[in-house]
Amino acid sequence: MTTPPPPPGPSIGTTYFTAFGVDERLIREALSSALSRGGEYADLFFQHRIAHNFVLEDGSVNRAFKGTELGVGVRVVKGDQTGYAFTEDLSLESIRQAARTAATIADGSQGEAPERFHITTGLPSRYATERHWDNVRPEEKLPLLTGLNDRTFSMDPAIRKVNITFGDETSAILIADSSGRVVEDIQPMTLLYLSCVAEKNGEREQNTYGVAARKDMSFYSKDRLDLIVQEAVDRTMILFDAVQPPAGEMPIVLGAGASGILLHEAIGHGMEADFNRKGTSIYADKIGKKVAHPFINIVDEGTEEGARGSINIDDEGNAVGRTNLVEDGVLTTYLHDSISAKHYGVKPTGNGRRESYQYPPLPRMRSTYMLPGPHKKEEIIASVKKGLFCTNFTNGQVQIGAGDFTFYVKNGYLIEDGKLTRPIKDVNIIGNGPKVLERIDMVADDLTIDQGGWTCGKDGQSVPVSQGIPTVRVSSITVGGRSERS
Repeated sequence: MTTPPPPPGPSIGTTYFTAFGVDERLIREALSSALSRGGEYADLFFQHRIAHNFVLEDGSVNRAFKGTELGVGVRVVKGDQTGYAFTEDLSLESIRQAARTAATIADGSQGEAPERFHITTGLPSRYATERHWDNVRPEEKLPLLTGLNDRTFSMDPAIRKVNITFGDETSAILIADSSGRVVEDIQPMTLLYLSCVAEKNGEREQNTYGVAARKDMSFYSKDRLDLIVQEAVDRTMILFDAVQPPAGEMPIVLGAGASGILLHEAIGHGMEADFNRKGTSIYADKIGKKVAHPFINIVDEGTEEGARGSINIDDEGNAVGRTNLVEDGVLTTYLHDSISAKHYGVKPTGNGRRESYQYPPLPRMRSTYMLPGPHKKEEIIASVKKGLFCTNFTNGQVQIGAGDFTFYVKNGYLIEDGKLTRPIKDVNIIGNGPKVLERIDMVADDLTIDQGGWTCGKDGQSVPVSQGIPTVRVSSITVGGRSERS
């Protein structure tokens, strides 16, 4: 199938998908087919996504990709059950066939499609761009990569290899449902990762730094590019002086920013409503109960301008705001899509998200972080006689229901007698998310939202997210390092 070009200069409204033949008649007949077996609710999720990726290795950009997706997913809901089908063919007959497939979840009389549709207007503009990524030519992007490559090599003679991955995309979505609601959004995204390998005295070390945002080319300012190079090189070179810390139970200080990965993986997933509705999360019976110290507050929001995890609407068309998950140490709510919200008798929190039109929405995080607390970073470090200060994590594994986890600490320091001393490497921390939350006994006032290209996986779907945390102290956690005798 030849994909027709999108209309020039797309903007939020009702015009984007008309270029693909999507009109009121098509939507009404598709919804009528979706409701043909007695479904209680149905929606259509149209998507057109154009993505570009460039990879620099060995001093030149030797790989480049362009991907285009166009399709629609049809969802039918009956009680807590979901029927779903999708098609890449936007002809009426193909969409109706997908709708009839999704409708088999129900077994009842024909439902009525809406006679009139109302268009949702006045959406927030959390990722306004002056120039859409599909209008930026490769010739404008490639100097960005080659310039970063040259600057990285100039930073230290020990640098032996530089790899850079650059990506951008523009995704247009349109959601139409059986209540008659129609809403459209245009979502940009970009990310850049720089990895470097250094060699010194016969040893090799490697590390990475990356950034991501829902912004246009102006995101890559000189200051940001300088930061990318400096961080990637610094994180790599310090590993030559790093030691493996002793193993055992000890206090851990999580550095502000990237340590939010532990909050996201080990705690945040357990607060997604579907796990609790099914009784698989340890938080299933904890609403209104104390889960942390009273100075701890955790939120999930999608409203920060330009952030990777921000969205104007969720993938069900619901409004997006800030959800207070933990207030003064008490669990107050879960992250809801429409199905879980109906089950619990609450309003959706704007957390219904999906990877693409090929998947149904699920309760998912957007930007999850802990609010600032009453302590100072220096005060927290000084309180630890023997422990670790962890700043950069990778390769985590989590059992979502129970919250058991293990994370590899890529960068950090020993804390000895209240001071940061030697850098560390080759260490895992092992624990249980809910128990770690209970053991966070100090929280600093230095909240940092990390700008990395974080991607969250769940049920075979990946979505972009943001995360952050202030400097916090966990009173005790298991460290898998070297034996004290080694």
